[in-house]
Amino acid sequence: MGTNHGQRQLHLGAFIFGVGHHIAAWRYPLTDTGGLLKLDFYKRFAQTAERGKFDLVFIEDIPVLPEPLNRAVQYTLPVRAEPLTLLSALASVTKKIGLVGTVSTTYSEPFHVARKFASLDHLSGGRAGWNAVTTSMENTAKNFGRDHHLDHSLRYERAKEFVDVVTALWDSWEEGALVIDKATGQFADPDKVHEINHVGEHFSVRGPLNVHRSKQGRPVVVQAGSSTTGQAFAAQTAEVVFTAWQTLEEAQNFYTSLKSQLPAYGRSPDELKILPGVLPFIGATEEEAKAKEAEFQNLVLPAVGLGMVQNILRVDLSGYPLDGPLPELPDATEINGGKSRYQLLLDMARREQLTIRQLIHRVTGARGHRTIAGTPVQIADQLEEWFVNKACDGFNIMPPYLPGGLDEFVDLVIPELQRRGLFRSEYTGTTLRDHLGLAEPANRFAQRSATSVH
Repeated sequence: MGTNHGQRQLHLGAFIFGVGHHIAAWRYPLTDTGGLLKLDFYKRFAQTAERGKFDLVFIEDIPVLPEPLNRAVQYTLPVRAEPLTLLSALASVTKKIGLVGTVSTTYSEPFHVARKFASLDHLSGGRAGWNAVTTSMENTAKNFGRDHHLDHSLRYERAKEFVDVVTALWDSWEEGALVIDKATGQFADPDKVHEINHVGEHFSVRGPLNVHRSKQGRPVVVQAGSSTTGQAFAAQTAEVVFTAWQTLEEAQNFYTSLKSQLPAYGRSPDELKILPGVLPFIGATEEEAKAKEAEFQNLVLPAVGLGMVQNILRVDLSGYPLDGPLPELPDATEINGGKSRYQLLLDMARREQLTIRQLIHRVTGARGHRTIAGTPVQIADQLEEWFVNKACDGFNIMPPYLPGGLDEFVDLVIPELQRRGLFRSEYTGTTLRDHLGLAEPANRFAQRSATSVH
């Protein structure tokens, strides 16, 4: 493809997930399984992404082991670092790259989340982002003293109020609230520090936060819901959305749908960046890349692959032939898990007439995200096609194994994107908002003060 003569450039996230996104990554000979939960392993990942000028590193959180437990423990790699602990460590070994972590709105409290991310934002110099999720795995409830997972619609009602409370707490200190005048003895201006006095359906929080406003105003709010309810939630509150799509048309429809909802909330399309996930297998030739992908697939035990599909679809497929089609399944509106990912798998299986075995192969690599196998030029071609045709604002890159999968992307694909003018050669700012082209949000309490004066 050609050179980008416009001003629009890709935004890229580096998505760290265990020792690689492919479910068999830990079995691949070149994967560093010895680095699991060791700081040097994650330090290398973050510094490699920063060398590639990525906007951010992203860490998801799964606060429960997949079912059944014996299979998850015996055959997969279920160990995950707690995001905020890890990101706090990475803040000290990086300088520019954004640091985005996942915390559930269903199994957390707003004051804790606001305080922790505000602290990370200060410690990193304005590079923090919060991926606010409602949590889709039903068994998570049993790890938090509950018998049942909240209903999908109720989870989103709680999430909307949760995010509103967190952002209010981040706003509870206005810009310039700190005085720190040693001569007079005044530390802060009490007129610029506010109780939020929130009383709602799910939360009652007085405030203010005991962390002042950060360099970028407040952390960036990220979300990952793609259902109808999730889109409405994102249109109101998100600044970045992570999503999963298989085809250009699907991605374009989602992009147009979500962006078109923003004006109803007084927002412009540029205030929200949409980044679908992509898992790249990179080779010197297309044949080499596809052979690498096949090597990974050959490492997947059938029971493990079937278990992954069953966990997404919430159905027991053990009685059906692997080389036959999916059975008839309920409509997405009838399930209480991740509705958009459920629908994505159903659509993919029906559109391509996949057998259960073929669906397993499509899911075990990227869990429903798009997989690309090719040369660096071919990878760049496909990323460019989606970007210039308004299917996304960039991508969340999902290396199949580590550290090599990210090294290959940074060393081989990034230079090709830079050559085309699609991606930065240097950081032009220091905060995550700078990288994403997002303005500092207006402080709601400063606005009220200004209005009351006039």
